[in-house]
Amino acid sequence: MKIIVLGAGRMGRAITYDLSKYSSFDNIAIADRDRNSLQDSKKFLDNEEIEFCILDVEKKDDLKNFFKEYDIVISATPYKYNFYLAKIAIETKTHFLDLGSNDTILEKERNLHQNAKKKGVTIIPDCGLAPGLTSIITHDIVEQMDYVDYVKLRVGGLPANPKPPLNYQIVFSPYALIDGYINDAIVLNHGKIIKKKSMSEIEEIIFPKPFGKMEAFITSGGCSTLPYTYRHKIGYLDYKTVRYPGHCEKFKSLICPRNKKNLNEETMVNSILEYVSTEGKDVVLLKVFSKGTKYDKKIRFEYSIVDYYDEKHDITAMMRMTGFPASITAQMIQRGIINKYGVYCPEEIVQCKIFFEKLKKRNIKIQKDVLNDHN
Repeated sequence: MKIIVLGAGRMGRAITYDLSKYSSFDNIAIADRDRNSLQDSKKFLDNEEIEFCILDVEKKDDLKNFFKEYDIVISATPYKYNFYLAKIAIETKTHFLDLGSNDTILEKERNLHQNAKKKGVTIIPDCGLAPGLTSIITHDIVEQMDYVDYVKLRVGGLPANPKPPLNYQIVFSPYALIDGYINDAIVLNHGKIIKKKSMSEIEEIIFPKPFGKMEAFITSGGCSTLPYTYRHKIGYLDYKTVRYPGHCEKFKSLICPRNKKNLNEETMVNSILEYVSTEGKDVVLLKVFSKGTKYDKKIRFEYSIVDYYDEKHDITAMMRMTGFPASITAQMIQRGIINKYGVYCPEEIVQCKIFFEKLKKRNIKIQKDVLNDHN
């Protein structure tokens, strides 16, 4: 089988790196319209067997011709292209994965299910970190309980060495960051899908040293399809972003007053980039809290990950935690582990045990604590 990664930025490089190291594809390619990005990727990947292709995703005919040459496409392009790319993948009978979209684009992708099924194509949106890895952890929780009272997803990509005033660095697309901060979030609340304001409900959350007390607050996108998939199996489910204390209130002053004149998405990105870096060693912090019933007994599961920048290979923690899950999922298609056609999110189609074993091989360690609950 042949696979191509669209987008030669950080996430695209991470996916391609993982494919080159762990997969058995006959051909691995990475494509971008920017020659400089491709050249940087070539230096980073340093693998003569990888093909580097000039391709503009906005040129539909060129894109179709490329898709026809490959069995699987992974999109690491801006999320606004995901629905458009998924439609082309179905037309060319190419399996397609992406790293996540906002709720509107995801819903459009989901509506392609019947077309993908008829064409014998597998489409898997949201194959990154959150949603993605968090979706699979949620699936694992549901599989182990008769009923789940709650699942609380808490994830953050952060600088390992924070610097004031914002104690933050851009570890993925700033446009995706803003989208998550300004749009309403969906939450599952006892059978009802409700909306909550992003950057609300700040809570304290504790991580191991040197992090200690952090803050977490509601942001959009992280729940993805989980509230719909588990509407009748989980009582309450929400997603919050983890940051250093004080982040939320400081960021609100930069991006929240959208009604002000000339304060558009581009302006907000520029405002953020004035105060934060895009370089430096990072860390990804993850906790998932859950409580439920098994054999009429209350039980709690807590999942934790602290993943650091890989100095040896110059791979950020966010690249690892976002790109590697997408690569693993694509390899599951290649090996026939995933063999259903249609549009499915990770919690619906990825086998948890196999997925977690693959993460462990990449030194991404999930600590799982099982606690009896007497309350």
